Amino acid sequence: MQKTVHTIAELRARIATWKRAGERVAFVPTMGNLHRGHIQLVERARALAPRTVASIFVNPMQFGASEDYAGYPRTLEEDGRRLEAVGLDLLFAPKLAEVYPRPLANMTQVTVPELAEVLCGISRPAHFSGVTTVVAKLFNMVQPDLAVFGEKDWQQLVVIRRMAADLDLPVEIVGVPTVREPDGLALSSRNGYLSAEERAVAPALHATLRATAERLRMGERDCAVLETAAKTRLEAAGFRPDYVEIRCSDTLRRPTSADVDLRIFAAAWLGRARLIDNLAVALA
Repeated sequence: MQKTVHTIAELRARIATWKRAGERVAFVPTMGNLHRGHIQLVERARALAPRTVASIFVNPMQFGASEDYAGYPRTLEEDGRRLEAVGLDLLFAPKLAEVYPRPLANMTQVTVPELAEVLCGISRPAHFSGVTTVVAKLFNMVQPDLAVFGEKDWQQLVVIRRMAADLDLPVEIVGVPTVREPDGLALSSRNGYLSAEERAVAPALHATLRATAERLRMGERDCAVLETAAKTRLEAAGFRPDYVEIRCSDTLRRPTSADVDLRIFAAAWLGRARLIDNLAVALA
């Protein structure tokens, strides 16, 4: 039966018993309001290690001043039931003061230059420092052998891998492919913000990425032209595009003609929901 703990001391005491027994620990950090994508991360974690821990913590440090921190859905009881149903061993659900005992402005922060300064890092300049700070803290609290993240936020995955490597954190970072609805929409906790009419439009985001990928595979290489066309298509569908950009998959730099491992990234507003997606494109 899954146990829920709220303090670092309780968390470490439980994990210490597993470590003494030589058991590997897999960790899935979340902000709650769980969907099938999150559950798939836990299932992947359970396949990789005999002990699994998930966290639920809505992290204020990664929200901008005008973003939805206050209104972000908090569904701890339902989330706990879903995690117990898939066999999670331990849920860590700390209070704000447990993670940040001082005002946020006075807390030590972890930043990842370069990778966190493009794509979502432009329109959300404090976001990734909030993500890397809380993930570094959670890694220190849980001390997992591996941690599992979804590939829907590919930039986040790349940033966290760089952080773990640069700080010599002994945590293997595992990516899990994006889980989608049958119509292609990537699962997201913020999909609940969509009205019925907006939900009908939302799959156009992934369809636009697929169309752009096909043009790349057919030989078009002018990224600026392809990006402009994709944004125009999104606007025509009813989105307010934040960006559509073609980048190298692992470095996030602008591609040259010699690069073949690419990824198309997009972020766009639909009503009050900011949706993100990405699509890998391997060129011969």
